Parts: sequence; structure tokens; C-alpha cells
Amino acid sequence: MIISSATNKSAASAYARTQSGTSLADAVTSIDDNTTDETSTSFGETLQSAIESTVQTGKDTEAKAASGLSGHGNLTDIVTSISQAQIVLQTASTVRDKVITSYQDIMRMSI
Repeated sequence: MIISSATNKSAASAYARTQSGTSLADAVTSIDDNTTDETSTSFGETLQSAIESTVQTGKDTEAKAASGLSGHGNLTDIVTSISQAQIVLQTASTVRDKVITSYQDIMRMSI
């Protein structure tokens, strides 16, 4: 995880406010105000980006496999691409399973 200097400043200023007796609500509001739109992304945007990356990896792998079948591809590139696509697919399947499990756990909660 890469931590930006803006995050470090926000954390340091929040810590300083907690030491000086500033309320937690004021500290949280201040942290939210210091967050820039350039560095923050929503969960949906992150998920959308991951899905697009997965689809693009699959398309690239299919293109390399097709060029290999026609006799124009490099065998090392093809095998590497297929291995990468396999890892991406396994990751996507694991994330999907975790989301389904989380949803099922939420549905079992009593309100």
C-alpha cells in the first residue's frame, strides 16, 4: 500500500487534535476535509476497474493464443499470458466467493 504525504499530514493532524482535546467528530470532519478527490476512490470504482482489467487480460490472452495457433506467436509470451489469465480468473473467483459469503452472513443477521 502506498501512503501519500497528504495521508501522513491528515493522520498527524488528527493525532495532534486528539491530544489537544478536540472532539472525535471534529477530528473526523477535518480528516474528511483534507481528503482529495484525486486520491480517494469508491469501492464501486475500484471494483469496476478490477473487472475491466480482468476482461482486458482475458482478451489479450485470447489474442495471443490465436496468434500462436496461426504460427505467428512467441511460445513464451503465450504461456506467460495464459498463466497470468489463470491467476486473474482465480482471484476473481475468490473475490466473488467472498462477496457471496459476506452477503449470506448479512442476510443471516437478526435486526
